Amino acid sequence: MSEESIFSVDTLVKYMGNDDKAVAIVHKIVRDACVPRMAPFEQAGAALREGRLHDAGKIFHTVRGSIGALGAKRLVASSLKLEQAIAERETAAIPPLFAATESEYQLVLQHADDWLQRNAPPGA
Repeated sequence: MSEESIFSVDTLVKYMGNDDKAVAIVHKIVRDACVPRMAPFEQAGAALREGRLHDAGKIFHTVRGSIGALGAKRLVASSLKLEQAIAERETAAIPPLFAATESEYQLVLQHADDWLQRNAPPGA
């Protein structure tokens, strides 16, 4: 998959007006979406280890919704596969899908951090 599908807020900036104000709004959206860092994966990992599959699935669904809005198509696809495996209780498939989704999430955070630095509002 392309680099763009890891993280891309260009369309979001365009929809917001494609100006400095739009970039500032998207900057806040990206910053807020990335605040939890790896906490959701730590929580979901604990839920999986404790057999709370439903809780883990809800966490991934939430992450997919919040981060998916940032053009993270690869993360969305990976998370959907993981959520499906959890819902179908495919216990052998869950660990590798968890690792793949976690890796995609880390890439999104790295790309988001880079974008935030390149697009910091004046005076930030």
